Amino acid sequence: MVEGWRNGFREATNSKPLFVTIYATVIIGVLVSSFYVFSTVYSPTNGSTSWLSSPPLPISGRIHKLPQENATSQLPVAPPPQPEALPPPPEGKSSGKIWVSPPKDKKMPPLESFKLTKELFGERVKDNVIIVTFGNYAFMDFILTWVKHLTDLDLSNILVGAMDTKLLEALYWKGVPVFDMGSHMSTVDVGWGSPTFHKMGREKVILIDSVLPFGYELLMCDTDMVWLKNPLPYLARYPDADVLTSSDQVVPTVVDDSLDIWQQVSAAYNIGIFHWRPTEPAKKLAKEWKEILLADDKVWDQNGFNEIVRRQLGPSVDGDSSSGLFYAYDGSLKVGILPASIFCSGHTYFVQAMYQQLRLEPYAVHTTFQYAGTEGKRHRLREGMVFFDPPEYYDAPGGFVSFKPSIPKSLLLDGNHTVESHFTLVNHQMKQIRSALAIASLLNRTLVMPPIWCRLDRLWFGHPGTLVGSMTRQPFICPLDHVFEVNIMLKEMPEEEFGPGIGIREYSFLDNPSLPKQVKESWLDVQLCQGCEASNITSSSGAALKFPKRSNEDTFKAIFSSFNDVKVIKFSSVEDAFTGFSDKGKEERFRRRVKRYVGIWCCEENKTPGHIYYDMYWDEKPGWKPVPPQTPEEDHPPL
Repeated sequence: MVEGWRNGFREATNSKPLFVTIYATVIIGVLVSSFYVFSTVYSPTNGSTSWLSSPPLPISGRIHKLPQENATSQLPVAPPPQPEALPPPPEGKSSGKIWVSPPKDKKMPPLESFKLTKELFGERVKDNVIIVTFGNYAFMDFILTWVKHLTDLDLSNILVGAMDTKLLEALYWKGVPVFDMGSHMSTVDVGWGSPTFHKMGREKVILIDSVLPFGYELLMCDTDMVWLKNPLPYLARYPDADVLTSSDQVVPTVVDDSLDIWQQVSAAYNIGIFHWRPTEPAKKLAKEWKEILLADDKVWDQNGFNEIVRRQLGPSVDGDSSSGLFYAYDGSLKVGILPASIFCSGHTYFVQAMYQQLRLEPYAVHTTFQYAGTEGKRHRLREGMVFFDPPEYYDAPGGFVSFKPSIPKSLLLDGNHTVESHFTLVNHQMKQIRSALAIASLLNRTLVMPPIWCRLDRLWFGHPGTLVGSMTRQPFICPLDHVFEVNIMLKEMPEEEFGPGIGIREYSFLDNPSLPKQVKESWLDVQLCQGCEASNITSSSGAALKFPKRSNEDTFKAIFSSFNDVKVIKFSSVEDAFTGFSDKGKEERFRRRVKRYVGIWCCEENKTPGHIYYDMYWDEKPGWKPVPPQTPEEDHPPL
């Protein structure tokens, strides 16, 4: 499980304080965070602490739907930008023929015409720069998202390497510039760390080694990242750099947009985002890197890159540490490390929101430091409203159900941030989510997940709650994959054993500008009441319904069958809303399903094992405590 990062993480946790400015920023962030929790979410209505409206969302760039096939050469007009978003680019200025599908009566060109050649790359190059990603058909939606963000930034000098013919043909017919990598790879998701995954890494290195002799600058990207701001002007600020690379650094070394201070970067250089210039030192590095990987199929491409680049680190170029560039590899390669605050990892963006705290605009986010595989990556990007989904994603059959969580202020802010206080907070939310999942299943609706508040970070190794030196605020809204197994929630399971599937959407879903008008304007507010009867009431937001607490399955079906045409049903609370399924077999199948939805928290320091399993039915086990498995026989998800 991302073994190659562990050493870098441990080194990061031992980083020493850098300078007063950073810690001043951290202190301000803590104060702002505390004020935010009080002012945004605490409501003293009737003396209770029921709260939580929509939390602040990350900068999301522009949210558009993907262009339709056979669209005109102009991109769709962007909707009004979200707060803090960048202004929309001039439409059609340099987008070339991207998103313009070939005529339907045109035959697919022969595969040979898509071969990697200097001429093919030259057709897309602009200012001697080409931006490239690659993948197989399983990552089609990631690739379309990657391309769409770049074209929204008015960048057209892009190419996608297809590792299978199915992807190549699909991209060609969508008007996306594509070339054949000759990989003949499977079209399915290969999974992190698998032999096929490592083969993909080797293909990347072979590609870099092949392209640099063309004489073009190469901005190489993984498909699981997105561009939020045009990076080319930033990269051009460092014309002497042979290689500019991102990193897994989680502790800030700078508080502005300058390159990270290389002497203070202890984490791994991350090759998901890096820029190469066609210099002799860069060509030499690419060639040796390729040879090392081809000679040993057990070497992970990123580890191989780090090992050879770090053979020599320093001195600073021209003896000037302020430039951010330094000599590496054989002493002739000039390297710069892109600042982790704005060329973001999954941690600095989704967990720390470092760019927000430092008041910077992020250029990119790469879905590292996450869980639940490809589904977890996709869900993270959806939470950040930077993933492009088809229109039907926003108008699911059966409609949606959401709810307003109720969390006592004391669970968030009182006492120390410990394993016990973290689990008390998460378990309180989990019980409500369990009820909401049951209601969604009962009404055959898709559940819009709530934001989940955490007191502790999740990692792959023991830690004191957050990474030392990082800007992680406590408490914070943690990604869904910190608590839930998103891949399991989205997996098809036999209905006869687990009951019907329950669709989910990310917590930011109802705030997404891509939500269509017919969904936004079809809304029912449901207010729970004690000892009342279901009745329509007047609400400032439109249709509203009073609904009795502790209702059974028959009551739910009878009342809400009248609202089948309503797109969104929002409960003011789900605490004590549902007493359970009337059919015991249905109840058992539901329990069997949702027990598998929760994951682990990791990890307590100096304990082996140090992970602790979340338990969806923790409240049914008297004396339940968050402790790691005590024996190998106990090391399994709760039964």
